[in-house]
Amino acid sequence: MSTFQLSGNLIDILNQEIYPATVHISHGRIRQIVRDSQRYDQYLLPGFIDAHVHIESAMLTPAEFARLAVVHGTVGTISDPHEIANVLGVAGVNYMIANCQHTPFKCNFGAPSCVPATPFETAGAVVSVQDVKALLAHPEIRYLSEMMNFPGVLQQQPDVMEKIAAAHKAGKPVDGHAPGLRGAAAKQYIDAGISTDHECFTLEEAQDKLQYGMHILIREGSAAKNFEALIPLLHDYPEKMMFCSDDKHPDSLVEGHINVLVKRALAKGIDLFKVLRAACVNPVLHYKMEVGLLREGDPADLIIINNTTDFTVKATYVNGIQVAANGQTLIEPVTAGIINNFDCRPQHVDDFRIPAAGTTATVNVIEALDGQLITNNITATLPVKDGALHSDPSQDVLKMVVVNRYFPAPAAAGFIRNFGFTKGAIASSVAHDSHNIIAVGVDDESICAAVNAVIREKGGISVVNGMEIDVLPLPVAGLMSHLDGYEVAARYSHLDKAAKALGSPLAAPFMMLSFMALLVIPHLKLSDKGLFNGDTFTFTDVVK
Repeated sequence: MSTFQLSGNLIDILNQEIYPATVHISHGRIRQIVRDSQRYDQYLLPGFIDAHVHIESAMLTPAEFARLAVVHGTVGTISDPHEIANVLGVAGVNYMIANCQHTPFKCNFGAPSCVPATPFETAGAVVSVQDVKALLAHPEIRYLSEMMNFPGVLQQQPDVMEKIAAAHKAGKPVDGHAPGLRGAAAKQYIDAGISTDHECFTLEEAQDKLQYGMHILIREGSAAKNFEALIPLLHDYPEKMMFCSDDKHPDSLVEGHINVLVKRALAKGIDLFKVLRAACVNPVLHYKMEVGLLREGDPADLIIINNTTDFTVKATYVNGIQVAANGQTLIEPVTAGIINNFDCRPQHVDDFRIPAAGTTATVNVIEALDGQLITNNITATLPVKDGALHSDPSQDVLKMVVVNRYFPAPAAAGFIRNFGFTKGAIASSVAHDSHNIIAVGVDDESICAAVNAVIREKGGISVVNGMEIDVLPLPVAGLMSHLDGYEVAARYSHLDKAAKALGSPLAAPFMMLSFMALLVIPHLKLSDKGLFNGDTFTFTDVVK
């Protein structure tokens, strides 16, 4: 229907007013808003925006992500295609843009700024300064994606500064990524023209950056959860805050999205208009999104909720098209093509051997922290058996390996604590940022079986429990499935439960594993080239 009308209690966020009204919609835009004196049992408001998300981390193509997200009232995202760019370069970015064009959902992609993220791991592609400039010239590219190389900004490295300058010249904002940066260094980073950060994990860090004019994103994803630490800031900085998920696994997306953060914020007593400012308005204004804010002349991007307490989404509209109703998506599935970059030989148990002398050895250990991307750098003493080190489940110190998936090369191995496995192993070709194969387990045989299960599928996640091997194939860049989003979510949920059945107490074992190769987050990580100290940006030995 090209012309229709919707009635309800209209939530005017910008003017901080709620009033009964009828919204007249014609050819995808709001032509008129007429106040009336009727009593309505529903509310109209702008749709929600995820202000920073890597769609690939949902293991879904953009079109499938959209099918699930609209059910929760999300009408658009600020989408960083950094993950697929690390695998396939500009071709991967173009794939994401093309796939999303099959749906009315508003993805709003960025130009990846840091591919590869560091020279200390093997990526599948390079996105050069010239590539960034070319991408920024496209209207589908709304911003320069997160500038993770904050040391390069502080050192004013020419290629880094040229990318930032290109975004400014194109009139497009620059996203930040500077975990733990404070004081004068934070000010210098922000003064370079970087306008957001989604990596703050303490209130004090966020306040530090806010005083220098930065917008702060409150992140609550499947791995990193900073909502509780940062939500008090919304009281005092409603025009500087946004909500984002960053990385969200498919089972979690089925359960909820930005709507969940809205309800949690309201339950803490934060003013309705401040909450909705962060959820609906600020991303649209900051990124100059072509998303409506429920004003005459705007695109008809809006949602209907039952009330401002439950916040149950009854319907979602994008460009005047109803895309969800009563918890059901109305977007038809899109057949996705396969694009990949995967050339890895099967592994052998001896490929993961860590030689050591004597009867015991003190080793550097990554300590994973549930709900955080940062890790601690700790030590443990392990027994030496047959001239090699092995996992020790009694200390919850397990072997972790990273295997280059782009060409045959020796595997890297180290140790990690807090995965809690007492048997078996898991593996994944989702391993930020370069997306080599990463695995953790209690014995080399299980680790090898899990890795080879991923290799056979040219990408995926796997669980090995004795003779049982479960795999979710991810043939699109080794990151995403080409299947229906709800089917992927169900299959992922099955593997998540299987991983937890190995003994893990982690909320999301696969999501946590995917970040253990993320070298740009301190303090200790593992790349395909070896154990890496994120504080000194140098490799370090496993055995001390």
